[in-house]
Amino acid sequence: MIDGPCRRILPKVTGWLITIYTRLGLTPNQLTTTGSGFGFAAAYAIATDHFLVAICLWWIGRLLDGTDGIYARATMQVSAFGGYLDVLSDMAAYSVMILGFAYRFPELAAAWSVILFFYVLCITSALALGDIERQKGLGPADNRSLRLAAGLAEGGETGLAYTLFLLFPSALPMLTWIWITVLALTIVMRTILAWRVLKPLPSSSTGER
Repeated sequence: MIDGPCRRILPKVTGWLITIYTRLGLTPNQLTTTGSGFGFAAAYAIATDHFLVAICLWWIGRLLDGTDGIYARATMQVSAFGGYLDVLSDMAAYSVMILGFAYRFPELAAAWSVILFFYVLCITSALALGDIERQKGLGPADNRSLRLAAGLAEGGETGLAYTLFLLFPSALPMLTWIWITVLALTIVMRTILAWRVLKPLPSSSTGER
């Protein structure tokens, strides 16, 4: 939901960062994997009770992830594999954070399990509906290698949820189930939209479907 506006704003405010990447001779794929690595480091920080460190590590990683595509386009290094790696690395980072939370807060094991299950459905629905929209020319155009359908729960919302988890650990029982509700609504809304896009039209002559 907030990822779209962020994708439009980031290229306008990260020129200095692109310059640094260029001078260091980095590749977009290195940024992608490094961003994911920060996610793993953040998960370790959660497991070892360093919550503020985890927040900083998480958002540094997300900044790298948010600028890898910008850098790729600025330096003519766009590739289909880069798009694939980006999605894979994102889901690895999102999921390992839940493992960090589960290690630190094992009493909420049921909630963490449901969140991971819904992550599988969320990314599946995003990729499937995104491809359908691309084929049919529907939805807003973007410059990503892989089209992901929009929803209530995207990368930005996931980061905000993790930040709230870490800032207010005493409220985790409530916050996790709020997040689960957001994930469930995202899946349901995408499924309804997919049905509307794909449902067969009734025959005008026979009334058959």
